[in-house]
Amino acid sequence: MSVPAAYLGMVLIWTTTPLAIKWSSEGIGPWLGVSTRMLLGVFVCLVLVALMSRRMRWYAAARKTYLAAGLGIWGAMSSVYWGAQFIPSGMVSVVFGLTPVVTGLFAALILHERGLTLFRGTGMLLGISGLWLVFEQSLRLGNQQYIGLLAVGVSVVIHSLSAVWIKRIDAGLHPLETTTGALLVAVPLFWVSYGFNDADADVQISERALWSILYLGAVATAFGFVLYYYVLREISATAIGLATMVTPVLALLLGAWLNHERISAIEMLGTGIILAGLASYQWGDQLMRKKTLVR
Repeated sequence: MSVPAAYLGMVLIWTTTPLAIKWSSEGIGPWLGVSTRMLLGVFVCLVLVALMSRRMRWYAAARKTYLAAGLGIWGAMSSVYWGAQFIPSGMVSVVFGLTPVVTGLFAALILHERGLTLFRGTGMLLGISGLWLVFEQSLRLGNQQYIGLLAVGVSVVIHSLSAVWIKRIDAGLHPLETTTGALLVAVPLFWVSYGFNDADADVQISERALWSILYLGAVATAFGFVLYYYVLREISATAIGLATMVTPVLALLLGAWLNHERISAIEMLGTGIILAGLASYQWGDQLMRKKTLVR
C-alpha cells in the first residue's frame, strides 16, 4: 500500500471514530464499550496474522514496541472514552487536533527533531488560546464539558508520547505485528479497568451501539491501527499529526449531521484558532523559506 493511500484511510477512520465512540457507549457505559471493541480488534488481528502466515517476533526491541504501543492505546483510549461522555463527538476531534503540537514537543525533546521556531511557537500559543476559549465557555456555563475536554487532553499527551516512544525504539516491525502486540498488552488492561469501574452497571445495548462497537473493533481498531503504525513507520512522528488538520472539521460536520450536535459560536471560534495555530505550526516555516527563495 502506498503511504498516501494509507494516510487517507487513516484520516477517514479518525474522522468517524469520535462519533462511533459516543454511540458505542450508549446503554453499556464507556468501559465495557472500549473493552469489547479492543477484544474484537485483537481477534481480527490474530486472524489476519494467521491468514498472512506471519509470525509475531519477540526480540527485545519488539517487546518494547508492543509495550509502548499497548500502554499508549490503553491510556489514550481509556481517557477519550471516559471524556466523550461529557462533550460532543466533534469536539473530541478538535482537542485531538493539538496532537502535532504535543507530538512536536516530545519529538524535539526525545528524538531531537527540529526545535521551536517563531512560527511553531506562534502555532502553540494559538492552539492553547483556542483550547482555552473552549474551556472557558464550558466553565462559564457551569456544565461538565471541561471534564471531558481535560480527559481528552490527557489522551492526546499519552497518544503523542507513545508515538514518539515507538519512533525512538525503531524496531522495524510490520504494522500488523505492532498492532497485534499492542492489543495483546492493552486488552487485559481494559478488562481489568472495566472490572474496577463498571462491572456492576446494567447493560442495555442498543442496535446503534452494537454496530458502532463492531465498526470500531473490526475497522477502526484492527485496520485503523495497522494504517497508523504503517504511516508512523514511514514518516516522521510530527508529520503524522497533519491528519488532525482535516479530521476536526470533518468530525464536527459529521456530528452535526448524524448526531444533531450543536457547537456554540465561542467553541467554533476556538476551533478556528486551534486550526490556525496548527497551520502556522506545520507550514509557517516552509512558506517563509519559499518566500525567501523567491526574493
